[in-house]
Amino acid sequence: MSVIAAKELQHYLENQTAFEHNFGLEKDQNGLVIGKMFGVLVVQNQQKELGYLWAFSGKLAEQNFHQYFVPTVFDMLQEDGFYKQEEAVLNEYNRKIEHLETASDYLNSIQNLENTKAQAENELKEQKQNIKIGKKLRSEQRAKAETELSTEAFDIYKNQLNSESQKESITLKKMMHYWNHKIEATSQELAEFTNKINTLKEERKQKSSALQQQLFEKYAFLNQYGNSKSLGEIFDGNPPAGAGECAAPKLLHYAFQHQLKPIALAEFWWGQSPKSEVRKHQQFYPACTGKCEPILAHMLEGITMDDNPFQTNTAKGKELELVFEDEHLVVVNKPAEFLSVPGKRVTDSVYTRMKNQYPNATGPLVVHRLDMSTSGLLLVAKSSEIHKKLQSQFIKRQIKKRYVALLNGDISDEEGFINLPLRVDLDNRPNQLVCYEYGKSAQTKWEVIKRYDGKTLVYFYPITGRTHQLRVHAAHPLGLNTPIVGDDLYGTKANRLHLHAESITFQHPITKELMTIAVDADF
Repeated sequence: MSVIAAKELQHYLENQTAFEHNFGLEKDQNGLVIGKMFGVLVVQNQQKELGYLWAFSGKLAEQNFHQYFVPTVFDMLQEDGFYKQEEAVLNEYNRKIEHLETASDYLNSIQNLENTKAQAENELKEQKQNIKIGKKLRSEQRAKAETELSTEAFDIYKNQLNSESQKESITLKKMMHYWNHKIEATSQELAEFTNKINTLKEERKQKSSALQQQLFEKYAFLNQYGNSKSLGEIFDGNPPAGAGECAAPKLLHYAFQHQLKPIALAEFWWGQSPKSEVRKHQQFYPACTGKCEPILAHMLEGITMDDNPFQTNTAKGKELELVFEDEHLVVVNKPAEFLSVPGKRVTDSVYTRMKNQYPNATGPLVVHRLDMSTSGLLLVAKSSEIHKKLQSQFIKRQIKKRYVALLNGDISDEEGFINLPLRVDLDNRPNQLVCYEYGKSAQTKWEVIKRYDGKTLVYFYPITGRTHQLRVHAAHPLGLNTPIVGDDLYGTKANRLHLHAESITFQHPITKELMTIAVDADF
């Protein structure tokens, strides 16, 4: 039902003429491109009839309201509303501050202070240099006079030289006093302007903070019981920017306002992907964890939902294959959808299985990790000493790994190198973003194995080991722009993620033998 409703909305977006918004779908379209998340909610009325609602995230074509779409939970653009009125007050503060900061008297005061400081520095520097030269000259004169003059005459001459030195020092002190006074006077002149500006800025800050808190109180969400909770309450007074503007909260709020029962919910992306994220046109995505999850926890209270996959032990009934074992270490073949280490909600993992199997083993056991959805080879140390030695090889990048992945598209090149720095999406963990400012270096070599049925089988050789590195490098437009088959975060969900850690090469910590272990993927 959600898919049917979404297709109806997508058909409307492709054919509507009610608004113009640059989604970046037209080849020759200029201007700012803003892709957008849309949502559909299948609902049932009190007569047991089914229907659906539409919503968009944020603003659409710079408007909060459009025909056929549910309204925003709180309209900040309402002309006679408190937000627009207070916004006008803040804009007036901005105008006054800008007027003062661009006034000629203020700018002249700044320049006057800079000129005064520069002149003081130059003159004091010149006087200090004169003192230095005079000191050197008097030293030479003193040495010469001591050999040429009588003792009595030399004492008189020496006192004369000392007097000259004192006069120069006194002159320097007077100059310093003068310029300090001059700088203080020009600083006071400037302070008259800056105090006015700073007072206005502080008043603006207080009014902006009060408006924000008022907005957090008014921005409130209903649930099926008619209970309302504000943004301020949900996020303990500090909601992230844009919280509550997504499609899902809008849809549920409207449904509860009109006594409609939510049946099924879906959100999809429409348009070009943002530069940092991976968003595919028409692809379905879950609600974000940072902004939406806390709101939806309140709004969906008491509503029967599908099981939360993050609370389901997907490793249940699966076995770990021991590919290699000796008295020092183990190499296991981890199935897909199997945690490497215990999670927040599910503890079953490679670590817990190995701990049970080798109760006398010491140390962290698991030397490195694979994503839960990724299958393949993992190194397990039976002692803390072996763990430390293997970890050292990882740190020095002496361990080589090869992954095999099936990409959901046809890659034209035969091989390449991807260098896209990554960091976590703070509003939507565990997703990763491409970020050149704060991201950590992430580098991957790749080569094509073969192509078939519109898909491409590739080898990945990760040089670094960042979270979701291969998944983002495959899916991102600046990478291969082709998600891995079954990637439910950056592509399209399937029976599994078609990514497998196929081969690992390392030096045995004890025998020093260079070992390569490989296991074929089962896809």
